[in-house]
Amino acid sequence: MRSIWKGAISFGLVTIPVKLYSATEQRDVSFHQVHREDGGRIKYKRVCTVDGEEVPYSDIAKGYELPTGETVILTDEDFADLPLSSSRRIDVLRFVEQEEVDPIYFAKSYYLEPDAQGAKPYVLLRDALENSGQVAVVKVALRQRESLATLRVRNGVFVLETMLWPDEVRTPDFPFLDEDIEVRKQELSMATSLIESMEGAFDPAEYKDAYREALQAVIDAKVEGREVARPAEEGAEEPAADLLSALRASVEAAKKSRGEKDGKAASGKGAPAKKPAARKTAAKSGAKKEPAKSRSRKSA
Repeated sequence: MRSIWKGAISFGLVTIPVKLYSATEQRDVSFHQVHREDGGRIKYKRVCTVDGEEVPYSDIAKGYELPTGETVILTDEDFADLPLSSSRRIDVLRFVEQEEVDPIYFAKSYYLEPDAQGAKPYVLLRDALENSGQVAVVKVALRQRESLATLRVRNGVFVLETMLWPDEVRTPDFPFLDEDIEVRKQELSMATSLIESMEGAFDPAEYKDAYREALQAVIDAKVEGREVARPAEEGAEEPAADLLSALRASVEAAKKSRGEKDGKAASGKGAPAKKPAARKTAAKSGAKKEPAKSRSRKSA
């Protein structure tokens, strides 16, 4: 990875020099626009709509269109005079519980690596923040724009997550929110059962980008000059008679699916696992079994 920014975390009177790296990357299959007939690359010209002349990058400025249709032209000098902090600092403003920050505000994630002389204060703040179970709310200027962000710990490294400003998050305004929609007790109970039947730990490795894999298969087939194998179409399922029936059928399907997965995991190669002899001996000797502790479930 190559660092894309250098600066420092400012924590009280402590300054921690760091390097910033993009924490994520897009794995989409990239394409060029080409001429269908001969595969030639398509190029675009920057043409002025007033005089029809091609314009070099050096003569291009930014324009803001007014409601009247007039345009205000802003040059690089105008942007240089903006009252934006040019200091390369990540200013810690306060510490909050992670649950208080709605994920809808998150925009992009970055890793922070300490410089050699900043390793000790970096580790000190990292451990203190991790032990607190909180995240730091910070302010940082990246690419000439000031952003609000959070600082948290992941796999022993600080993750800087830039955030949207409050006025950049839209308020949902949909007609159904004003409707009086009645949900029956049985439907709510069955929906809860469906959620419980589908509970499990989140493992990102279990999921894959099927579209990207299929697209790559098409490209590979064209390179090798063979036909593309198309997957068989799935038969359409009959819709349930009502919502409650659909929920009930979904619960049964989820339980069956989970039972099959658990059965495969437990059976290994197909032979049932034998209990250790020590347990049988203990049972025969009259050893009393302790009652199983009931597992309490937290209510939402």
